[in-house]
Amino acid sequence: MKNHSPKETDHGMHMMPSHAFSRNLPMSRNASGTSWNPDATPMYMAVKQGKKTDWMFHGNIYLRYTNHDIFSEGSRGDEIIDAPNWFMLMMNRKTGKKGLLNATLMLSLDPLTEGGNGYPLLYQSGETYKGQPLIDRQHPHDLFSALSIGYTYMINKEMDVFGYIGYPGEPALGAPAFMHRISSVNNPDAPLGHHWQDATHITFGVATLGFRYDKFKLEGSSFTGREPDENRYGFDEPKFDSYSFRISYNPSSNWAMQFSQGFINSPEALEPDVDVTRTTASVLYARHLNSTNHLTVAAIWGLNDKENHNENSFLVEGNLQFNRNAVYSRYEFVQKSKHELNLDDNYPDKNFNVNALTMGYNRRLTRWKPVELLAGAQSTIYKSPMELQELYGKWPVALEVYFQLRPSLHKH
Repeated sequence: MKNHSPKETDHGMHMMPSHAFSRNLPMSRNASGTSWNPDATPMYMAVKQGKKTDWMFHGNIYLRYTNHDIFSEGSRGDEIIDAPNWFMLMMNRKTGKKGLLNATLMLSLDPLTEGGNGYPLLYQSGETYKGQPLIDRQHPHDLFSALSIGYTYMINKEMDVFGYIGYPGEPALGAPAFMHRISSVNNPDAPLGHHWQDATHITFGVATLGFRYDKFKLEGSSFTGREPDENRYGFDEPKFDSYSFRISYNPSSNWAMQFSQGFINSPEALEPDVDVTRTTASVLYARHLNSTNHLTVAAIWGLNDKENHNENSFLVEGNLQFNRNAVYSRYEFVQKSKHELNLDDNYPDKNFNVNALTMGYNRRLTRWKPVELLAGAQSTIYKSPMELQELYGKWPVALEVYFQLRPSLHKH
């Protein structure tokens, strides 16, 4: 993909719809919120193009069995049959000679398929269920995960200014959320560093202003710091009590880089007096090997500073697609505190270094345009800190098998 902008036919129709926030960038740069993917990112979506209005649909449904701690090394593992999922509809409409209107709706049926306490995931933390912290489980996402509108004005082909409002939406903070990174498209699990890197992708009340010049973008957001509450079907109170900024740079069609920082007011309901300064940086890489094969990689760092108490996270993941098959992996290093893991007073008050390595395989079984059915399996091995081996085991192992339903690869 050497082109950096959508091409036009003699009739003015785009061969590829434009980016959600620029008439001069390709749709493939779309990610979550206003973040950028590399232009060479493969797109698993259905597209309907019109003269002025383009519609795009994408999503993912997994039907799986997952067991975290298959050898029962510790006491914190669990197993479940579940179906994590999400669905997104996006509309782009050209207005006048220089305007672009975008509207986005994202839904998740996690509240039905996962229940209030989500799915088992060793060493995961964040949000609550029945007034208690969710530990070793990934919380379900809200029914309304995004409902946003944006408008972009093209100054010229090199410069855009844009505004974005979401309720819920995603502020200018972090790399593209894990559900919107093709490097993690075949992995049903959220990253352990989700609340260090991209947890603000569902925020009830976001307003963003941004400016693009050529390969650079600068944007700032005001947003609600509190994470979603336990009512996964409702709309939380918008407060706009936090803010963030992000600098993005795509040096070529294969790379996307960003640095961002957020100053988040009272994100956790159980710690209402604790604010968090979150700093992130990421590098994403994508390359088409041929019309059906591709390689995508992401490296992401996130830091939470809670009242001068620092907790780091680092992730590197990749997905190699070759014809009907894919192999993928994810390595994570996360520092989690005694409080994050809900440990009692018998444990030291320190950061615990958690390491996890996931390896997976995925194969397309059949295709019914515009969707395809796949099957996959993956395993994660954790290295527990010495102080936590009595709880988790020394090397706990997770295993999961799944069917996956998603849109087919869009060819343009």
